[in-house]
Amino acid sequence: MKGSTLLLSLLKDYDVEHVFGLPGETSIPYYPELAGLHVITRDERNAVYMADAYARASFKPGVVEGPSVGSPYMLPGVIEAYKSSSPVIVITTDTDLYGEKMNMLTSLDQTALFRPYTKDSITVIRADDLSHAVRRAFRLATAGRPGPVHLRIPSHVLEEEGSITLPPQREFSRYPAQRPVADQDAIRLAVSALLDSVNPVLVCGQGALYSRAWDEVAELAELLGTPVGTTITGKGCISEYHPLSIGVVGGRGGTSFSNSFLEEADLVFLVGSNADSANTDRWRYPSRSKTVIQLDVSEAEVGNNYNAISLIGDVKATLREIIKELRSREVRKREIRVNRKEFDSRIEEVAGVRGDRVNPVRFIKELERRVEDQVIVADPGVGAIYTSALFRTRKAGRHFIFNYGLGGLGYSIPASIGAQLGSGRQVLAMSGDGSFGFSAGELETISRLKSDVVVFLFNNSSYGWIRAEMRVQGRDVRGTDFSSLDYVKIAEGFGLRAYRISTDEEIGDVVDQAMRTTPSLVEVVVEPEDRFFPPVAHWARSLPGDVKHVY
Repeated sequence: MKGSTLLLSLLKDYDVEHVFGLPGETSIPYYPELAGLHVITRDERNAVYMADAYARASFKPGVVEGPSVGSPYMLPGVIEAYKSSSPVIVITTDTDLYGEKMNMLTSLDQTALFRPYTKDSITVIRADDLSHAVRRAFRLATAGRPGPVHLRIPSHVLEEEGSITLPPQREFSRYPAQRPVADQDAIRLAVSALLDSVNPVLVCGQGALYSRAWDEVAELAELLGTPVGTTITGKGCISEYHPLSIGVVGGRGGTSFSNSFLEEADLVFLVGSNADSANTDRWRYPSRSKTVIQLDVSEAEVGNNYNAISLIGDVKATLREIIKELRSREVRKREIRVNRKEFDSRIEEVAGVRGDRVNPVRFIKELERRVEDQVIVADPGVGAIYTSALFRTRKAGRHFIFNYGLGGLGYSIPASIGAQLGSGRQVLAMSGDGSFGFSAGELETISRLKSDVVVFLFNNSSYGWIRAEMRVQGRDVRGTDFSSLDYVKIAEGFGLRAYRISTDEEIGDVVDQAMRTTPSLVEVVVEPEDRFFPPVAHWARSLPGDVKHVY
């Protein structure tokens, strides 16, 4: 069969239901074949964000395609997927490979472009090689530490005849594809450390979500009587109404309440966390003086930033072994209950503060009361920081997607499309006016697909995060402000229902209406972060007076 038909057949063998991308000259040969799977987007980077969020929400690899001319624009999304360990198959078509040496239009060295930020960059020379290349791509994307894999396919490969030379490995159409278990001696050493500790704390990262280990996390915590925190990207590893949950910790979403548990701990068990600077507030929570156990499927991350007892393996499978080992010994359960009353009282006080614009704390608490089984996708800024710190999720599981692998703006609007297709649930995209400028075109995609998506756009007329960072550093605030735009009219022009919330009293009714009339956009008028400071650990330490104690 033709290479284009062969490629489609192979993708279907791996249970691919959606391919995100947009047209280009080098890709024309396979568009008739992809018609039933294709989700047409407005920007190559946004197409990758869609595939990334689809992968996180569906536990299947996300597939994205782009033409040769669009390949450089895909790179920011690929880097986010790489830093976030998201399994994405990145297909780029190309001119004849020698065309680069002849200055052929759109030709460039795609391999050099993608190789540093993928698990592999595979160039297909012949149609007969497609089955091997696709087989390798799905296996690498889903096994071990998940991540993106690049397939480079020249147009002539799609036109020539080829056949399947190797059958598909269908077990790699989901992840984790396999579940390696950490070394048994290392497990016994970790269990002994847990039993010897006086005040241990579990901190769960996104690796625990990828492994779908939330049942094991709760069982281990209950067995030991141990408080459980999560990183911002690990939010959902445990219900935040569980009596042992302390919420999000670290520098993004951590609060004085949650981080205090890490300050007082004598042992911290990092479960599926790479212990990066944001998740630990530059390795302050936990400090490097603590005893640390670190479990991760990636050998590159275990013990990388802490002198840790190292467990290299799948989180779910290894936690099952740890629980089995604990049950074979005498476990003295600690009688600990997390007391949130004082912290919750402070949050209620902040939510009651009145101003000329919407109080973001009150908005998040009003939203929390209305969310049932939705997925929340949030950009860095107002949407992510208040949601991670103050929104308490009732259920464990994948209910939140934050792009804090790299942390660039413009993620949530395109990602909401992928998350909705991947989960089949309503998605709430928490964007900002800064992020909106990066991805506004995908409102047309949301409208065309009639996606069950609500975009909450926090309008503070600025790059508010940068304003706050300038103020904390004692610098003049400059170069951050936008002109006034009518986001309601813009959204309506793209075909969405649109609403505006300007006062606290409007929150409940407008949110209810927007969630009933998707696709929709809600502009939420708020102060920039330097005027209404959110819960960011290093900002709190730098602010004068009582402000630092609010969160």
